[in-house]
Amino acid sequence: MNVAIISFTEDGRRISKRLSAGMPGSTRFCYHKHSDNGTEIFMDLSALIMDIFDKYDALVFICSVGIVVRAVAPHIRSKTTDPAVVAIDDCGRFAVSVLSGHLGGANELTKNIAEIVGAVPVITTSTDTHGLFSPDVFAKKNSLVIFDMNAAKAVAAAILNGDKIGVKCAYPHSEMPAELKKCDSGNIGICISGNAGEKPFDTTLNLMPKNLIVGIGCKKFTPCDVIIKHIMSVFSENRLDIRRISAVATIDIKADEPGLIAFCEQFGLPLKTYSADELMRAEGEFSHSDFVEKTTGADNVCERAVVCAEGSLIIPKTAQNGITAAFAELPVYIDFAKE
Repeated sequence: MNVAIISFTEDGRRISKRLSAGMPGSTRFCYHKHSDNGTEIFMDLSALIMDIFDKYDALVFICSVGIVVRAVAPHIRSKTTDPAVVAIDDCGRFAVSVLSGHLGGANELTKNIAEIVGAVPVITTSTDTHGLFSPDVFAKKNSLVIFDMNAAKAVAAAILNGDKIGVKCAYPHSEMPAELKKCDSGNIGICISGNAGEKPFDTTLNLMPKNLIVGIGCKKFTPCDVIIKHIMSVFSENRLDIRRISAVATIDIKADEPGLIAFCEQFGLPLKTYSADELMRAEGEFSHSDFVEKTTGADNVCERAVVCAEGSLIIPKTAQNGITAAFAELPVYIDFAKE
């Protein structure tokens, strides 16, 4: 998580140093007003937030909640895209989850921050305060794509109302919490499958796993838009949703391929690379190309790459405009108790 810590007073700066030191695994960048003690100085909060709001996963303010609200309000767009926002008073007594508590991770971050500085965590989202199942937290923890936030809100509201929510799940799963029940139809429910068009309930919250690996081979300097066009074409033909892609795999000599890097950046995907020897050790039946083997050392890049990424091949090599692509599926286990 990339975290910006913003403080205004010397007490706040001291808290920011404690936070920065106590958040392993995160990239921290500290901003402080009127100070040059190891932080970047800012003079205009509005200008600072305009510049950094979309650059970080989380913004942590050490100041009053009122200042935070006024600072971020002009930039708020959607709970699916806004960063987590947390406010801490500069005495370190309270840590308040302000924005994007569930999908953005502000609630979890608030708890972590409170533990680091010895503050009281303040979380006001209804499902958390009532200790109930939260569909958006559940989706995030299980790497599931939410297709309709209105349906997610309807499910959460029904749970708060005491209704039992139906769940149709195409994958193996853990025991469901008391708020849910396994069924195939009803008034309102959750459908977890690879098909966003499946609507077993009158109001259906469709959740789809991000469990597809795309293996790509391409000619040198193949443009990003050409790669996108081919991938989208194959996905359309096979009724797959591009939001289900979790990673791209290829041979290591393509690690710096500009079009491939741009494709991964545009869709927020990691690029996994493997040596020719690793590709050739992949087990299974793959199409063979003498030309590819001569130029790369592996007789097939796209199919072998997705298997190296621990996927099960579901769509073999497709080829168009100097691009080869294959698609694999990762196993899915749905954990309703995952925290």
